[in-house]
Amino acid sequence: MIDKKNYEILSGNTVVAVWQDGNLEVINDDLLPLFLKRISDADKWLETRAIDSHRANSRLLKKALRLAEKDDVSTVVHVNAATITDNYWIRPIGSNLAYDDVRFTDDYFSNLALKGNYDSFNKAATSKKSRTPELTNVGSFEKCWKLRGGKWWMFKRATHNEMFSELFVYKLGLELGFNMAVYERGEGCIKSLDFTDGATVNFEPASTFMGDNEDYIDVVESLKKICPDAIPDYIRLIFMDTITANPDRHTNNFGLLRNVETGKIIGLAPNYDNNMALIARGYPSKPKSKDLLITLFNELMNEYPKYKQYIPTLTEDTVRNVLEKINMKVKSQVITDLVMSRYKSIR
Repeated sequence: MIDKKNYEILSGNTVVAVWQDGNLEVINDDLLPLFLKRISDADKWLETRAIDSHRANSRLLKKALRLAEKDDVSTVVHVNAATITDNYWIRPIGSNLAYDDVRFTDDYFSNLALKGNYDSFNKAATSKKSRTPELTNVGSFEKCWKLRGGKWWMFKRATHNEMFSELFVYKLGLELGFNMAVYERGEGCIKSLDFTDGATVNFEPASTFMGDNEDYIDVVESLKKICPDAIPDYIRLIFMDTITANPDRHTNNFGLLRNVETGKIIGLAPNYDNNMALIARGYPSKPKSKDLLITLFNELMNEYPKYKQYIPTLTEDTVRNVLEKINMKVKSQVITDLVMSRYKSIR
């Protein structure tokens, strides 16, 4: 059992800090999670790693696992705070537990986390297993991690239009040469390949260094200090949000990758999580002069004119080519007109 008030925080098999009675003692600052560099509160850090308690299937999962305490910290402690997308975790002070002892090797509870049907609930409830990456699978949509051919894939519930929107942004990004997470169509869900390849690099969401502040200019200023090389990909990320009318870019669905051995920041993580873009919530009307995303992006370009070099040329043929590749039933001309009109509104 881990004492929630006293434990070691590790990166792989390296102790990076000790949390003892509300005090954080940093042992290895180079490998310390970025959140703990900004806020020296391990309890708050653990809370950010917990499954969203508002998800219906989250409640079913905790019930099936018979968790006595269901608060965020207790939930995360149940699996030593381990996740799929980074190699940070916790153990009792002085423990000999190793990283290989806590990292996840099966997806036994995936169907319950994704579908929430009774058969999967009952199967989970009668299992002797209790460790699952679902307890640290954050986000508000019903989702799960599935292990396929030795690789972890995120399966997320999606309507037809959500699935199309996610695939369209992915395919368009590839056409434009952007850094994109891999997406595939599934049955009632969208599938995304773990871009950390089993935590061979550490993913740090932007919330770890920005908090809730998603202001474009503020993000750029922060990136200038900690990873200037990430700026071009960040500009491309919010450019894509702008032309595909994605209002849901927040500090928990983009971030940075770090070297697991040195802690050095490598660059921006691939573009992912676009299931609220484009037609996910219906077909948006053509942009007006006060369109917020276009306004915010143009303000950023006015502040940093040199970053316009990262904006690619987009043509109707490119958009049509993407639509043909996806081959889903949508209003193709409406989508083409929408994307192109938003693109032409960028200054």
